[in-house]
Amino acid sequence: MAILRQESITVRDVAITGMGVISSIGLSAGEFHRQLMVGASGIRPAPWQSATPGQTAWWGTIPDFSALDWMDEKIEDGTDIFAQYALAAAQQALKMSGLGELDPLRTGVVHGTSMGGMRALMKAQYKLDAEGPQAIPRKTEIQIYSNMAASQIAMRYGLHGHCITVTTACASSLDAIGTAAWLIESGKADVLICGGTDGGFSLAGGGRDGDFVPATFYTSTLYGMTAPSSDPRRAMLPFDVKRSGIVVGEGSAILVLERGDHARARGAEILGYVRGYGNLSDGHHPSAPEPSGQWEARAMELALQDAGIAAGEVDALLAHATGTPKGDSAEIRAINLVHGKRQHALPVAGVKAHVGHTGASSGAMAVVTGLLGMREDRFACFANTDEPDPEAQFEIVFGQPKQMRYNTIQVNAFGFGGQNASLVLSGA
Repeated sequence: MAILRQESITVRDVAITGMGVISSIGLSAGEFHRQLMVGASGIRPAPWQSATPGQTAWWGTIPDFSALDWMDEKIEDGTDIFAQYALAAAQQALKMSGLGELDPLRTGVVHGTSMGGMRALMKAQYKLDAEGPQAIPRKTEIQIYSNMAASQIAMRYGLHGHCITVTTACASSLDAIGTAAWLIESGKADVLICGGTDGGFSLAGGGRDGDFVPATFYTSTLYGMTAPSSDPRRAMLPFDVKRSGIVVGEGSAILVLERGDHARARGAEILGYVRGYGNLSDGHHPSAPEPSGQWEARAMELALQDAGIAAGEVDALLAHATGTPKGDSAEIRAINLVHGKRQHALPVAGVKAHVGHTGASSGAMAVVTGLLGMREDRFACFANTDEPDPEAQFEIVFGQPKQMRYNTIQVNAFGFGGQNASLVLSGA
């Protein structure tokens, strides 16, 4: 169970010094951000047929990932692909941080995932049904657990600090970052490797695995979450009046967090700071948000309170924005409640139309592009969106990134089960 606290947490001086990303549009934080800013799309035809005859199945697969670029054959053999993504992103983040040798007792891991090693479990069941017990891969037992990404990161670097796995659906990476910031601010750690990962249902590289088809490929469609479209750039339209569903994506986004004084003392390049974190339960429905957006708004307000700032001090917001009719409507109303009454409309954007809904990693991916955009005075846009929902009392940035100076952002992530999380971050 993750350590998630609703009362105000003093998160004031937690520095971000490293970032790593594995995504369908880039295998590093910098490449992910660069491709996102030029409007790249990682949404491609899926390796399997659509559950609906006559429709194209779209998927945010990662076509050029090779686990052996990041780990040896023994680790590859003993891990599900989601943990491989996390290991690769963590390696990038630590290299960027410049930390060098880590203090094993004062460094920990907080990692978020929705589904963990579910692919390995589904593949084992497929092998059992098709060929019998002896065909089940011997290391299935150590591949399937959701904690294995965090554990593999700790084992890679010989860490003995906190090792926590957060499973709060699509809010997981923001909850992981918020939990890590709390651990640092409370004096329990100096450095935390944190973020989130989901996916890996195709083979590494995005191809199909023989005749094996993961059941989870079809569940979103059967539940009515995906949009029928023959054009990948129309399959996901966040905050657009024509929105009708999601495209499933995959990937990992990992950050290195440090005590601010720890980072400054070693002369680290600081990318930004975690200033505030809010988390609570919608308490409404397994998949649909409470329609008024009041509890999503409350999570946002808690993050602002935790940061000690007023809503008007936020320069821009990266929304959860899945492109679903109910989900986007609730979030639009939530943003209206918190940020709607401003002299100048708040710019709001999101990342999912570029890469699909990457589940647990989506919030941390938004953090990455938000902070990197500060350095070049450019704020992301909603890809594909061209008819913004008129209910929004804020600026829906679409068409191209917005040239603007900004130093304080809010990032939202809302997950199934009513998992509402929000972060406030500032530049260095």
